[in-house]
Amino acid sequence: MTARPGRVILGIALVLPLVFLWAAGIGSSGLGSSDLLRALAEAAGLVPPTLDPVDRTILLTVRLSRVCLAGLVGGGLAVAGVVFQGILLNPLADPYTVGVSSGAALGASIAILAGLGGYTAWGLGLLPVFAFAGALAALGAVHLLASDRDFGSGNTLILAGIVVSTTLSAGISLLKSLNEDSVSSIVFWILGSFNGRSWAHVAFSAPYVFAGVVWAWCLGRDLDLLALGDESARQLGVDAARARRWLLVAASVMTGACVAVSGVIGFVGLVVPHLLRMVLGPGHRRLVVGSFLTGASLLVLADGLARTVLPGGEELPVGVVTALVGGPFFCWLLRWSPRSRGAGAP
Repeated sequence: MTARPGRVILGIALVLPLVFLWAAGIGSSGLGSSDLLRALAEAAGLVPPTLDPVDRTILLTVRLSRVCLAGLVGGGLAVAGVVFQGILLNPLADPYTVGVSSGAALGASIAILAGLGGYTAWGLGLLPVFAFAGALAALGAVHLLASDRDFGSGNTLILAGIVVSTTLSAGISLLKSLNEDSVSSIVFWILGSFNGRSWAHVAFSAPYVFAGVVWAWCLGRDLDLLALGDESARQLGVDAARARRWLLVAASVMTGACVAVSGVIGFVGLVVPHLLRMVLGPGHRRLVVGSFLTGASLLVLADGLARTVLPGGEELPVGVVTALVGGPFFCWLLRWSPRSRGAGAP
């Protein structure tokens, strides 16, 4: 029996700012969460400025931008997971099912091998631009492969995604073998990290993520009806192929924007929809809202752990943290939750 969705979503929303404050207070400079609140109050003109300008820059430019980007990426990946599981009717579907991550990784690998990783345009590194272009190219390839069947089946999309992902992964392996000096940079990017990210990365990804979240929420009813089967959806006035196509584009673009600025971060889009469906029930509109808030909190928490686990100020790739935590947790879900076995449909 599901809990009251409104109360659950409200509770998640109240936890989110606490996680943000905790993560933004982590760092080697000795500045904590209270300093961040002071910096925000000074920036808003509520209190006279007393913080050192360097400390204020660290808090508002370095830490806060990183935390906001982690929350944005976590929320976007979680919502994309809701959409992919809904349109594919597959509880194991995640934001990387259709090869978007492989496309982004190939684009980033090309940028690294071409020596463009350090160049900037409009305040943003060229690597995210190449990664996003690669993600869109992968989506286009899946569209071409699946369009002959008019997106009439989730299995068609899964098979097309497997073909594209496998081919692009082979391309990444080829690039690694051509230049062994760049292997470590490529691998580190693929593992996922928010180290060195800035407000420019937030500004780059935010329009795509928020547009995708709004679009997924607006088409929540279509997702509910697609879970009943294409024939039932048509009888209730939903063009299944058209709805699936637009939802695929929205989720893939959202995923591409996230991967472009963070690298490949797994399990967020796989675990969060499962967990929220157990609590909120099958309605996709409330799943979209709840998953965005939960995914944001979880990835901010994971990024904070990635910065504190190792001694000496060393940092783990956040993708390693999500895999180490998310893998066993997902196994637990599959083993002990009968409902999760049917999570692809309400």
